[in-house]
Amino acid sequence: MTSGAWRTGMWRRGLLCAGLAVAVATLLALHRFVPNTVGNLGSLVETFLPWLGWTLPPLTLWALLRRSASAAVALAMPLILWLSMFAGLLPDKYQGDGHLRVLTHNVDADNLDVEGTASILSTADADIVALEELNTSGQAAYRTSLADAYPFHVVHGTVGLWSKHPIVDSTAVDIEIGWTRAMRALVDAPEGRIAVFVAHLASVRVGTDGFTSSQRDSTAQALGSAIAAEESERVVLLGDLNGTAQDRSLAPITYQLESTQALAGAGFGFSWPAGFPMARIDHILVRGVTATSSWQLERTGSDHLPVAADLRY
Repeated sequence: MTSGAWRTGMWRRGLLCAGLAVAVATLLALHRFVPNTVGNLGSLVETFLPWLGWTLPPLTLWALLRRSASAAVALAMPLILWLSMFAGLLPDKYQGDGHLRVLTHNVDADNLDVEGTASILSTADADIVALEELNTSGQAAYRTSLADAYPFHVVHGTVGLWSKHPIVDSTAVDIEIGWTRAMRALVDAPEGRIAVFVAHLASVRVGTDGFTSSQRDSTAQALGSAIAAEESERVVLLGDLNGTAQDRSLAPITYQLESTQALAGAGFGFSWPAGFPMARIDHILVRGVTATSSWQLERTGSDHLPVAADLRY
C-alpha cells in the first residue's frame, strides 16, 4: 500500500466511532434543546450529563485500535466540551474556615440505624443540621440523639432543623404537594441572622413512561417562588431536591442561588444512591454568603449521603 493510500485509509477507517463521538459532542453542546415533551427526556439527560465523559475512554481506545484519524479529530469535540463544562468542578476549591457550618441529610424514612446516623452527623460539628424524610418515630429519635449538641430545633411535617443558635421564627412552606415537605426559619447566628430553607421536593421516577418528574417540577416552581419572596439578605437552602444543578426543571431555584459544591467543593459531590453515588440531588445552595468548603460525609443508614458546607459572611 502506498503512503497516500494508507493516509486515505486512516481517514476512512473508524467512521462509526467518529459518528458516535460527534453524537456525544452534540448532546453535550445542545442538551438544553432535548425536549421534555416525551418522558421528560431532557431532564433525564441533564441529570446524568457528567457521565457522558465515561464514553470518551472506550471511544478513544476504539479510535487507536482502528488507527482512525477521523475518529481522533471527532473525539476532540466532546473532550473539549466536557472539560469546558465540568473540569472546573474537579479541583478542590477549599477557601479556608467559615463562620457557619451547615449540613443536610435525607435520613430515609426506612432508616433502621437512627442512633448511628445521628452519631455520624455529629462528627461534622455543624452549626445547623437539616433533616428530610422524617417519620414520627424518627422525629422523636433525632430529637433525643441531637438534643445535647443542638438546643434549638423545629420540625414541620417531614423536614426539620436543628441549630446551635436560636431559631427566632419558623413556618411551613407550601410547595403544593399535599403535605408539608418544606420549611423556612430565621436563625440568629453569631455573625448575623440568616434565612434557612429546608426542602424535600417530590420524587422522580424512571420507568416505561420515561422520566416522570411533573410533580417534582411543580414543587420546584413553588419553592422558587418562596425563595424569590424572601427579604433576608443571607439565604441558605438545604435539602433533597431530587434533581441535579444541571436539570433545567430546577431553574426556578438554581437561577437564584449558588451551589456550595460548585463554589468550594472538590469533584462532583455525588450524594445518591449512597452505595454507588451517581448524582448530586442533595444540595446546599446559598446567596448573600460565601461558601469556603463543601463535602460529603460517610455513609449512614440512609440511601443518601449527608452533605455539608462552611459559609463565610
